[in-house]
Amino acid sequence: MANTADFRNGMVIEFNDDLYTIVQFQHVKPGKGPAFVRTKLRSIKTGRVIDNTFSSGTKVNMARVERRPTSISIKMIWAIISCIQKHMNRSMSLKR
Repeated sequence: MANTADFRNGMVIEFNDDLYTIVQFQHVKPGKGPAFVRTKLRSIKTGRVIDNTFSSGTKVNMARVERRPTSISIKMIWAIISCIQKHMNRSMSLKR
């Protein structure tokens, strides 16, 4: 568990049953009322960016996410296309 004081850009948190990366955050201390943190969160699944405001001191679950570079071969791409063609039961004209 982390609170809003631990927020850093690039940190991954669990929010609304989804994983989000903190794109930007700003701690705001208004002259009147309690402090809060404005954030821009990017969904890891969809890539959608949302704005959210957390009360200062709110606890959130941190998630550990490993990022690895991946590569895919041309043979694999054609195998995927072939599989899709069979699944769709129609031919698509693709030139190699």
